[in-house]
Amino acid sequence: MKVLDAKQIEQKIKRLAIEILEHNYTEKKLILVGINNNGLNFAKLIQSAVNKISETEIQLANITLNPAKPTKDGVEINLPESDFRNNVVIIVDDVANTGRTIFFAFKPFLDIITKKVEVAVLVDRKHKSFPIKVDYVGLSLATTLKDNIKVDLSVLQKASVMLD
Repeated sequence: MKVLDAKQIEQKIKRLAIEILEHNYTEKKLILVGINNNGLNFAKLIQSAVNKISETEIQLANITLNPAKPTKDGVEINLPESDFRNNVVIIVDDVANTGRTIFFAFKPFLDIITKKVEVAVLVDRKHKSFPIKVDYVGLSLATTLKDNIKVDLSVLQKASVMLD
């Protein structure tokens, strides 16, 4: 069952960009940190939307981790720690379910003094097992634990969010 089509996803991205700017209106620079592939793709879409409405500098970074085994394979980030110091960091992912992936994505920032760290997701499910607060949400879904959310952002014209 399709939950969001490409046009609806575009609207959500525009609204999230506006919210992010409203909550960080004094900042000259924001760092969007995408989790793995879909999180990074979603962060790029938010960056594009922000660039259309503001001159705030948006820097992109990528966090790589294995959601199934986050402690075994470790958490890697593609920018040096110094880039994050005293800056606003927004961790971005496509779906927040139990909160485990986002929880482990915070690991690199535990040793860095940032200005603040926030979280943005396209879809937030209400099954949190970890102490994660999502600051920017495109769509909140009440689902069963057996439901699976598939987000396809590869080509925005054909983008969709599916619930199986």
